[in-house]
Amino acid sequence: MQLTLQSRVKLNNGVEMPMLGLGVWQMAQGTETQRAVKSALDIGYRLIDTAKLYANERDVGIAVRESGIPREEVFVTTKLWNTDHGFETAIKAFNGSLRELGFDYVDLYLIHWPVAPLRRDSWRALVKLLEEGKCRAIGVSNYTISHLEGLLRDSSVVPAVNQVEFSPFLFQEELMDSCQDHNIQLEAYSPLTKGARLGDPKLRPFAAKYHKTAAQILIRWALQHNIVVIPKSSKPERILENSQVFDFEISSADMKMLDSLGEDYRTTWDPTNTR
Repeated sequence: MQLTLQSRVKLNNGVEMPMLGLGVWQMAQGTETQRAVKSALDIGYRLIDTAKLYANERDVGIAVRESGIPREEVFVTTKLWNTDHGFETAIKAFNGSLRELGFDYVDLYLIHWPVAPLRRDSWRALVKLLEEGKCRAIGVSNYTISHLEGLLRDSSVVPAVNQVEFSPFLFQEELMDSCQDHNIQLEAYSPLTKGARLGDPKLRPFAAKYHKTAAQILIRWALQHNIVVIPKSSKPERILENSQVFDFEISSADMKMLDSLGEDYRTTWDPTNTR
């Protein structure tokens, strides 16, 4: 699989999304977020993932503008938080995020969590925003197969993206296959298990074989499953390290071995029982 830092995947509405990006969850407002985003953009990243919940949308917008990179070259994602579900409230929340970012549009707007029963009304709001050109693509986050099936029964507009926690230790193969069947791009957050499993002895043989760090193995594994990956780091040296995954390829046999590490290990929310 020939991949580069400039590699993009075509979403179901024709919009192209970078395959590797920077997540800014838990980055502090102000200097930390701005420096991290500028560092990533300098290295060559072109996907930045934020959310209203993160309270750093404004800093993402500042960093993108001050980077000197044309706005249309940077793919920016933000998300609808749980307290803003509903048709009118979702539109209001989106406009608030747009003001915080200081943009005329966002590239991808996601429902952050499948809040019941208002998520249907929220999806209608996102469809309206898409039709109005305020976002280039819309999608969901933390949706299971049953959540996606419910959405597809209610709407003719298929989500472009489903962003979920995903790593070899949480190998959601059925969800991955279901998204592929419906032409929904899967996107991995916390692909590095928030650092909790980077020292796992099961990863050491792969790191040694490919002369890479455990983090680089995890990122490359996701990319080879055709998954968009957004590892989070505020440290320039880690942001650079996370981008250095395009000069090697994991063999099919090793991919299968990494796939076998799945143990339903989560570092964050579990949406399984959300109705």
